Amino acid sequence: MDKKVQGEFVIGVFDDEEKLVKAGTLVKRDNFHIQDFFTPFPVHGLDELLDIKRSRLPFVTFVAGGMGLILALAFQVWTSAVDWPINVGGKPMLSIPAFIPITFELMVLCGALTTVAAFLFRAKLFPGQIPVTIDRRQLDDQFLIVIPSGEKNAELEKLLRDNGAVKVEKQMAGGRNE
Repeated sequence: MDKKVQGEFVIGVFDDEEKLVKAGTLVKRDNFHIQDFFTPFPVHGLDELLDIKRSRLPFVTFVAGGMGLILALAFQVWTSAVDWPINVGGKPMLSIPAFIPITFELMVLCGALTTVAAFLFRAKLFPGQIPVTIDRRQLDDQFLIVIPSGEKNAELEKLLRDNGAVKVEKQMAGGRNE
């Protein structure tokens, strides 16, 4: 949960990811706002329930790879044809096929490093970050759904329990940082 979020939340704890996804679908169908899910491993389908838009990381990777390609070609052309032209066995100064392996490697390197940096920046995974831990077992074998508290709490708690929640509790924003 974001530390800026204020208020009380209903938290449903599940022991199976399929029950979590089913309960999340029903909660969404009944027009409750899902604040977040906490799972020990990635679970397919949760991003649709949270209405998360498609990532722009592929675009970042493409642009960074293109920059690596341009940088590699420009450097090789400059060094072999402009700065230090050497005629070796009558070969042309600009032998583009000879540049392909280094160009490919630099393109992949720039794309990969920039993508990792963009991901860490966008996900706010800076050194020294303290993770929000609502329930210690969420890191091990439990799946949590966090829903803002409202007027229909009893209906929401019943919905979660009927669909496999092991535990349903209310908690203030921020959780217990354990």
